[in-house]
Amino acid sequence: MLQEKIKQYTQEITQFKPTSAADVESFRLKFLVSKGVVKNLFEAFKTVSGEEKRVLGKALNEFKQLAERTFQEATAAFGKGDATPQRREGDLTLPGEGFQLGSRHPLSLVRKEIVEIFKKLGFVVAEGPEIEDDWHNFSALNFPPEHPARDMQDTFFIKKQEGNDIALRTHTSSVQVRLMEMGKPPFRAIMPGRVYRNEAISARAHCFFHQVEGLYVDENVSFADLKQTLFHFVQELYGEGTKVRFRPSYFPFTEPSAEMDISCTICKGVGCNLCKGSGWVEILGCGMVDPNVLENCGIDSKKYSGFAFGMGIERITNLKYEIKDLRLFSENDVRFLSQFESEVI
Repeated sequence: MLQEKIKQYTQEITQFKPTSAADVESFRLKFLVSKGVVKNLFEAFKTVSGEEKRVLGKALNEFKQLAERTFQEATAAFGKGDATPQRREGDLTLPGEGFQLGSRHPLSLVRKEIVEIFKKLGFVVAEGPEIEDDWHNFSALNFPPEHPARDMQDTFFIKKQEGNDIALRTHTSSVQVRLMEMGKPPFRAIMPGRVYRNEAISARAHCFFHQVEGLYVDENVSFADLKQTLFHFVQELYGEGTKVRFRPSYFPFTEPSAEMDISCTICKGVGCNLCKGSGWVEILGCGMVDPNVLENCGIDSKKYSGFAFGMGIERITNLKYEIKDLRLFSENDVRFLSQFESEVI
């Protein structure tokens, strides 16, 4: 059976007279590819008896050499060419195919908007490392050694060592310290960036999130300057008529300190789940820079004063786009992200 096939295909190859490169390609596809005739015959050769192999082995090798030689001669005569029919050019007058546009992430959109608002007030953007030492993340900001924020439950420590722990930064306030250490007032800057805290992930909390902090240090800076700056920011971001209130609070690095609320943008102050029925939503913390922090950074606190503030971009975005679960920001769900495709900027 195998011997008959070899004779049959040998005769076919002997009679092969190509007239074009397409004929040469057809020959190759039939005889020399991995699933072609030559390969299949060698597979069948494995099943014949030992006595037949002596005879058929020689014939099979000669057949293979014949096929390869015939292909080489045909290729030399016609070249490899293009075995497929010549492709016709398309109609250049037809409209092109559209490409699906992506979009910026909602957090990126809000961060950009926040940065643009403060740039108009003269603030520049400052950035710093996400892995920080104890001095810039805690000590320079007036955190005493026993402060709860130093606890392992709040901070992702990378390396614990005496007097200089290394950790993922818990706030972008560390960038404020680096900025003040580098030069002489006045400073007017905002610090956007990602921060990390060891918290349980839920609809209202995550182990990483994004902040924008601000710092203004100069002579005769007052709390009134802080209030007016933040009031202007809220009106620009949420629209004219958005109400603002300040509540006394405590932060180690500011004194006096306050938390700022705005009227709930979802229920318009009537009361809803987001604002817990109060009609108000906290969006940031702020205060006058503590004199100890200024002195720690080499700034004369008797000559200079300043204010600082910090806000979570996720919270701002939740209010702006009425998003109730901040886990959506990091799940890469295209159904969620595609809702912002009109916001390509």
